[in-house]
Amino acid sequence: MTNTTTGTTAGLPGGSRVGAPVLRTITLEDVKASLRDGWADFLAHPGFGLFFGGIYMLGGLAILGFLNSIGAPWMIIPLAIGFPLIGPFVAVGLYEISRRRHEGEPVTRKGVLAQVFYQRERQLGWMAFVVMFIFWVWVYQVRLLLALFLGFKSFSSWDRFTAIVLYTPEGWGFLVVGTLVGGILALVLFSTTVISLPMLAEREVDFVTAMITSVAAVVKNPVPMLGFGFIVGVLTLVALLPAFAGLLVVLPVLGHATWHLYRRAASPAG
Repeated sequence: MTNTTTGTTAGLPGGSRVGAPVLRTITLEDVKASLRDGWADFLAHPGFGLFFGGIYMLGGLAILGFLNSIGAPWMIIPLAIGFPLIGPFVAVGLYEISRRRHEGEPVTRKGVLAQVFYQRERQLGWMAFVVMFIFWVWVYQVRLLLALFLGFKSFSSWDRFTAIVLYTPEGWGFLVVGTLVGGILALVLFSTTVISLPMLAEREVDFVTAMITSVAAVVKNPVPMLGFGFIVGVLTLVALLPAFAGLLVVLPVLGHATWHLYRRAASPAG
């Protein structure tokens, strides 16, 4: 049952609102404030953050172990970069923590996990197909570019792969084209998910509308939104370096920050 005064739907976890929100104009100060709020949320409930971040750290280590077992450790670069693409789905729990703190509600393990499992019945599940499709395209284009630029090279080891990529014309071409293609895919993914994922966690709205709203928010606020995307990309890459250990802190902080940025970019009414 929908409350026409507040726009919320009674009985739904998280006090879900109905329909797409009205977008606001934001600035770089909003990005900074969102990051500060994200850090504050993490410090307030570090156990949750370390739990969700630990899922990705262990997942990254599992991928590395698998690649070593099949003799393709060099593939850890594209897979490690693409692996955090599924981060927003675990981030649902982080969104719920931020929402509860913002609304002054108690943050409990039962309440947070209930919201995570509840998403199976909502539109967020459809976004999994969108994100995983983009991840598949990312991995496929890496393999395609490897075949086009380095097809006649042998790189069965990490050292050999690094030497070819960094010290041969073919390797330079692979890096340049791969970076451009990867940047385009990253822009598409970021634009369609930065607002849509926290929106779908909070609201009853179809995933297509959520993606369109997310893209509209990026178009409306290109500098702050892309600035946030750049920060997310850099921090995530840095977090991957110490055996994925940085993900323990970086991913939960960015998850909380994304929710706060969404709340600043979208009107709560609606």
